Amino acid sequence: MTEQVLPIRHVVDLGDLSQAGSQVVVAARGDELAELARWANVEAVRSFSAAVELRRVSPNRFAFEAELNADIVQSCVVTLEPVPTHIVKHMERELHYVRRPHADGGELTLAAGDDEAPEEIISLDYDLAAPLLEEFVLAIDPYPRKEGVAFEPPKERAEPPESPFAVLKSLKQGG
Repeated sequence: MTEQVLPIRHVVDLGDLSQAGSQVVVAARGDELAELARWANVEAVRSFSAAVELRRVSPNRFAFEAELNADIVQSCVVTLEPVPTHIVKHMERELHYVRRPHADGGELTLAAGDDEAPEEIISLDYDLAAPLLEEFVLAIDPYPRKEGVAFEPPKERAEPPESPFAVLKSLKQGG
């Protein structure tokens, strides 16, 4: 399986982080915005930035908290007109550094609904953009509609359309 290349990266060394923590801004600029739009399959990304707070919780655990803001343009699924959207997403994660993931060779199993489990990381060089991009793409409306636009199904015919089999039967009888 090939690993997908993300449109932006912002790697920090969590090993240098103190308990006081650090505040980092992750933002896309210029060509990165265009690449981000292609990656997210939207018409345009006008802005993408996040204020990230990192804290060391213990020698191998870190707190990640972020406020993501983005402005995108999508096509209306009804009219194909541009639909601007502002995305605001708050997220929190706990990162757990493990030198060797699953030392017993087995898979990590979590109970259903266990969203609070820490995210295991195998390197202290952590890409802050990866979880931001994950939440960004999940926040995009898959069926954007221009305000006030509703889908109108086609009007039904008074008579049902002729069956394709009836057409074939008439061709057979005529020939």
